[in-house]
Amino acid sequence: MNTREKVEKTLNTIRPALQSDGGDVELVDVKDNKAYVRLKGACQGCPSEDITLKRAITVSIRRDVPEIEEVVEVLPDGTIREPKDIDKDPWAHQKRLEGIKLTLAVASGKGGVGKSTIAVNLALALQRKGLKIGLLDADIYGPSMPTMLNVHQIEQRPTDTMFKPANAFGLTVMSMGFLARDDDAMIWRGPMITKAIDHFIYNVRWGNLDCMVIDLPPGTGDAQLTIAQRIQLDGAVIVTTPSDVALIDARRGLKMFNKVNVPVIGIAENMSYFVCPHCHERTDIFSAGGGRDVAIKLSTNFLGEIPLDPIIRRTGDQGKPVVEAEPNSPQAKHFEKLADGVWEILTKLVPNWNKDACHSIDPAPVTPSMEEKI
Repeated sequence: MNTREKVEKTLNTIRPALQSDGGDVELVDVKDNKAYVRLKGACQGCPSEDITLKRAITVSIRRDVPEIEEVVEVLPDGTIREPKDIDKDPWAHQKRLEGIKLTLAVASGKGGVGKSTIAVNLALALQRKGLKIGLLDADIYGPSMPTMLNVHQIEQRPTDTMFKPANAFGLTVMSMGFLARDDDAMIWRGPMITKAIDHFIYNVRWGNLDCMVIDLPPGTGDAQLTIAQRIQLDGAVIVTTPSDVALIDARRGLKMFNKVNVPVIGIAENMSYFVCPHCHERTDIFSAGGGRDVAIKLSTNFLGEIPLDPIIRRTGDQGKPVVEAEPNSPQAKHFEKLADGVWEILTKLVPNWNKDACHSIDPAPVTPSMEEKI
């Protein structure tokens, strides 16, 4: 498949959303590592034309076809739209959050691997090291932190333009689950996901934190790209299980972070094995050693194994994760060991983290409400 065919394949994944709103995109040419596209129909002249071009088309093409260095818009008269300086760099808005010294993303290539379980227990284990930790549940479609932390709402008046995050076991927490009913389905396209993420970044009073742990949704979509473009992420942990299918997606997740210049701290293997509570025999339910092998092949760190354990599941379902519920248990010790390894690598990546000045970020051009307060 040549470069033009790769670009056309990517555009075919974007077209259905554009066409549903009366728009479309045409690939005009591919040459000199540039893709020339023309917006058509309702997309041409739309007030959101720049957003469509930069966030949907440009990001998708550069993600899927890395040899394309620039996406250029061709106007209806055949001339080239000259981009503003800021349009040339999709990462121009990337900055550190005010008052937050380090940012750590927890990601997975696919769902169902226990990423949120890792994220919440990792955050609590880091807090037990004497650190002030924030936890951003960025999984817009399936927020799980309200259940796992037994916190279901935040203090919010209709006139407030800033969100006050919740406090759970000492963690500063924000989640879409605080703003929507439990049975609500978030049937949103990419721009609404971006808007929601912007609110969580710009319109939340996070305060001063040593580290923010960001629980990303599974996959490599709009939420991941938006956060990578908005926040200077200091590192990412990839969560997988030992199964072959999960490992394939873990590779994709790791490569995504490499493309957006986010350091990958390493791979954490969840549900690695099961130990029978009666005979104490170990069973490798989802195979064995896959996470370690992938880490070696991709030249990253293997951060350890977390067993498939009913106590970890039960405490999470009950709203008090195992690191908080049973801090001296063998199950909690696995997460403490994970936190020790992650923190050691993260602070080596940012050696002056405790001395860094935390820069303010520009106010976001968002309204006080998110789809009128959801």
